[in-house]
Amino acid sequence: MGSIRMLDCTLRDGAYIVNGRFGVNAISGIVKKLGEANVEIVECGWLKDPQYTEGSTYYHLPSDSLPFLGENKKAGTIYTVMIDWDRYDLSQLPECDMKSIDGIRIVFPRGHYKEAIPLGNIVKAKGYKLFFQAANTLGYTDDELLEMVSEVNKVRPDGLAVVDTFGAMYEEDMRWIVSLVNRHLEPSIALGLHSHNNLQQSFLLSMSFAKLLADSTRDIIIDSSLSGMGRGAGNAPTELVANYLNRFYGKNYDINAIVDVIDTYMASFSKNYTWGYSTAYFLSGMYCSHVNNIAYLTEKHKTRNKDIKQILEALPKEKRLVYDYDLLEEKYVEYQQCNVNDEAVRDTLRKHIQGQEVLLIAPGVNAVLEKERVRAVEEREELVTIGVNAVVEGYKYDYLFFTNPVRLMYALEVYRDVLENTELIFTSNLLRSVKESSLKREPQYINYNDFVVRGWVHFENSVIMCLRLIDKLDAASVYIAGFDGYSRQKMYADALLHSSISLEEIDEINEDIGKMLEDFQKHSNLKGEITLVTTSYYAQYLTQPQNPGGGYFGNVTKYATVREAVAA
Repeated sequence: MGSIRMLDCTLRDGAYIVNGRFGVNAISGIVKKLGEANVEIVECGWLKDPQYTEGSTYYHLPSDSLPFLGENKKAGTIYTVMIDWDRYDLSQLPECDMKSIDGIRIVFPRGHYKEAIPLGNIVKAKGYKLFFQAANTLGYTDDELLEMVSEVNKVRPDGLAVVDTFGAMYEEDMRWIVSLVNRHLEPSIALGLHSHNNLQQSFLLSMSFAKLLADSTRDIIIDSSLSGMGRGAGNAPTELVANYLNRFYGKNYDINAIVDVIDTYMASFSKNYTWGYSTAYFLSGMYCSHVNNIAYLTEKHKTRNKDIKQILEALPKEKRLVYDYDLLEEKYVEYQQCNVNDEAVRDTLRKHIQGQEVLLIAPGVNAVLEKERVRAVEEREELVTIGVNAVVEGYKYDYLFFTNPVRLMYALEVYRDVLENTELIFTSNLLRSVKESSLKREPQYINYNDFVVRGWVHFENSVIMCLRLIDKLDAASVYIAGFDGYSRQKMYADALLHSSISLEEIDEINEDIGKMLEDFQKHSNLKGEITLVTTSYYAQYLTQPQNPGGGYFGNVTKYATVREAVAA
């Protein structure tokens, strides 16, 4: 067979996870250690039009990578970057200086290979090694595949990679595609494989790819990343591929160097960021859906997997391949839209809540850590206690209020006896979930769309929705416990409650909720105070109301950061 090379794309594919911000030390260390490990091709990041920011792997020019290459550049190793075929102005690309980047990979989608492939001539003319990435190769018909290969042959790049963009390939798919491409691709062009792990196939595909071409004279390139770091379900792990190639193909990758770089740098990223196989990303592979669709539904709406499946099925096939957040939001809202006539329910609830003081128990950890603060409120007469989207142990509830199907299903599994013995208020989007739950107690449904106010990215917050409800029921005043704020620390009173938010989203989500709280105050008819009984980041958003209802929104304590608020 021809030569086998590994291409480590941690700093490029992993950039999706950290928004390119690996940091100067990590970038330098990863580049150096991959060279020491004898990895033949190291992808250092992306070329982007915006000006370069220090510590990022989104470069404006190849020379931006010099601080990380410099002394770390190893002779014989190829250092590459990637460009999207239509998202980088090649007129600004300088001649290859042989000091920084050696090669450029151009990625192009199925419908645009005819426009993208000729761009390779510009890259080659400027002295760079050229590699093509045929995104969503699985989506090509055989005729399209042969035509794409014919166009690639005209440019004669150093390599062409089959790309499993949506992690939807099984071994049989890969074998058919690679065999067809191998028969028609010019012999001098290396054939590569870039896989994703949505179906837990990435490492298997890498091994099968090597076996398939073992009797060929074709040079091959296998993409991988440290700890499988990459968008969504991630990639084939460099450490697994390297060990396999050492054992069965006589390669000499230094596993000690690879393990060392994982210990030194990747452990921190693994702790603070999430990637890798999940059921939601399995659905992405199953439906050939862009991973951003999954991220949108799980991170913004905390959508359960069964509902993700239904929403993806509702999208036209061609729309699954891209991420159109407006369309996705439309389909999500359609799916959630279970309108009910809740006039009678509101009348019944008003009889119990009108003029009363209300205590909301949100699921934040401070509802437990600061329970003594709550006890003084619990002793007040004529108090109505409502649990919000969770059951926090140690409290007695008059009502449980749920808006989220994942939280409801969890509560039914763990606290079914509490739900069966407490009055239930559900938003109407939970009708499907309740039908599946065999819940004996009949919930009281309120119209979901009457209690969300769109205009914020993260417009679904159960505490804000519950505040809007009790405002419409003419409650006197409100106390809130466990409304802590999102944090990377322990957030929930129940450790099994899960949030998939990333570090980048924490401030955005907290600001959205804070602004919604401000908006609620502005339009509320509450006569009394909103009092945050336990420590809360959102205390800084409580202000003197601007409405005729009057009243002072008290307990205002300001915190500079979420971490400070939660730690206080």
